[in-house]
Amino acid sequence: MMRRVMGMMAALGAVVAMLVVLPASTASAAECAAPWNASSVYTGGGAASYNGHNWTAKWWTQNEQPGSSDVWADQGSCGSGGGGTDPGTPSGFVVSEAQFNQMFPSRNSFYTYSGLTAALSAYPGFANTGSDTVKRQEAAAFLANVSHETGGLVYVVEQNTANYPHYCDSSQPYGCPAGQSAYYGRGPIQLSWNFNYKAAGDALGIDLLGNPYLVEQNASVAWKTGLWYWNTQSGPGTMTPHNAMVNGAGFGETIRSINGSLECNGGNPAQVQSRIDRYQAFVQILGTTPGSNLSC
Repeated sequence: MMRRVMGMMAALGAVVAMLVVLPASTASAAECAAPWNASSVYTGGGAASYNGHNWTAKWWTQNEQPGSSDVWADQGSCGSGGGGTDPGTPSGFVVSEAQFNQMFPSRNSFYTYSGLTAALSAYPGFANTGSDTVKRQEAAAFLANVSHETGGLVYVVEQNTANYPHYCDSSQPYGCPAGQSAYYGRGPIQLSWNFNYKAAGDALGIDLLGNPYLVEQNASVAWKTGLWYWNTQSGPGTMTPHNAMVNGAGFGETIRSINGSLECNGGNPAQVQSRIDRYQAFVQILGTTPGSNLSC
């Protein structure tokens, strides 16, 4: 009965701003508890499933992924699939953890695979639209651009600190409450400018305008900002990168949507080629083909 109640409570997580999950000890080892929810509050003994395992909270916690800190106790594997799929995200993500590690052998430990899979629930259509080939191509395209932006998932924050004061557009009515120099590039797409932090935070239900540092402190939040841009922003292009991949416009249009004339139309062909090279390597890892229209 308690598992039914917890399942109903988890379903309300997207509507209720703060969900308190009470302790539950009745989930069997083989059956997964309700999926972990980043916005939920768990008290000591609260149960959740994540990445194919059941977990119990040792004390009060919110937005701390199971396995990412010692607040969670691993209760062992659950479910019948045994494939390690996080039940709280769209099932069957086309990139396995082994493939992710192959793509990013020197990645910063901040950029966790579990952070990425936890972020997928924010945009369930990502790498989950169209044929299996299109799904793999989109995942490869996103990760290839991310790899280029971060030096192979090495950099969490923008390296040129001299640029930091330049990303506050004071003409915006909400200003820069976190400070003039707080809106530098962070995360897999290197989110920058106060207006982008405001827009991303509003879309994700997180106060990133007030606390942009979350993007460099929480892996799931960082990945969500990258997916926010990919799925909702056209940037200097004519379509979102997500639409470019699922509608057949091709990888080149994702580059245009990210950096436009800075790279495309002869702007910086070496940078374009770097992105293409990574994309071609990643689709090979995922066992598919790159498609057409690779350049911009």
